[in-house]
Amino acid sequence: MKNIVGVKFRREGKIYNFEANSLPLIKHDPVIVETDIGVVLGTVTTGVKQEPAFRLPENLKKVMRKATAEDLKTRAEHESMERQAREYCIDRIRERNLPMKLIDVACLFDKSKVIFYFTAGNRVDFRDLVKDLVQRFKLRIELRQVGARQEARIIKGLGICGREVCCASMLHNLDRVSVKMAKEQNMSLNPEKISGLCGRLMCCLAFEYDGYVDMKKNMPKCGKMIQCEGGKGKVIRQHALQGEVAVELENGKEITVHISDL
Repeated sequence: MKNIVGVKFRREGKIYNFEANSLPLIKHDPVIVETDIGVVLGTVTTGVKQEPAFRLPENLKKVMRKATAEDLKTRAEHESMERQAREYCIDRIRERNLPMKLIDVACLFDKSKVIFYFTAGNRVDFRDLVKDLVQRFKLRIELRQVGARQEARIIKGLGICGREVCCASMLHNLDRVSVKMAKEQNMSLNPEKISGLCGRLMCCLAFEYDGYVDMKKNMPKCGKMIQCEGGKGKVIRQHALQGEVAVELENGKEITVHISDL
């Protein structure tokens, strides 16, 4: 058995598992961890839990140590540098008239690399931009293109429900979303109604999908003939949240029946 904790590096970011060893970690502890891209300061998001070694990936990274006050001071200095790098990069993009949009800048904790996240409609030749950045900051530079959903997660905003977008506030991972999920929830297939700020299908469709499937598990499907108190009829609509179905009787009358009455 190994001690595992969940760690994320941004408030809206994905949660990654790390081996905690014997460190007494609790939720919200700042920690220094080793990742595939380098040493990073993250935040513990789950308590320590034990998992069998055979269920874990062979290359599972470890928590190096708890972050100290000096580490947090270093992180604050990096954040200041990230703001400067962002402003400078935006100026250079505008100056070179590059068809790309800068989204975010992240400096690794050990300052081994600075990552610039951007979006673009097509491939962009940013070699001259990289030269500008290297000359200005004297650090290893990486430009990483992200998709529309990742952009919305970083920038944030309000969805059509009036709340902050789910990807930035409550969802740890961006699950695959399909039109089938919208159909299962009886949503209008109008793209304006089921698309988020990113222009893709809303994340909440995937988040609520399993709940709708469970609620509709014991409901008769649309088109099925059933016998109810009003007589024999065909199911024409399902109202999963209310636990009801709309039934068109043989005489043409439409009634609503609760599934507990069937």
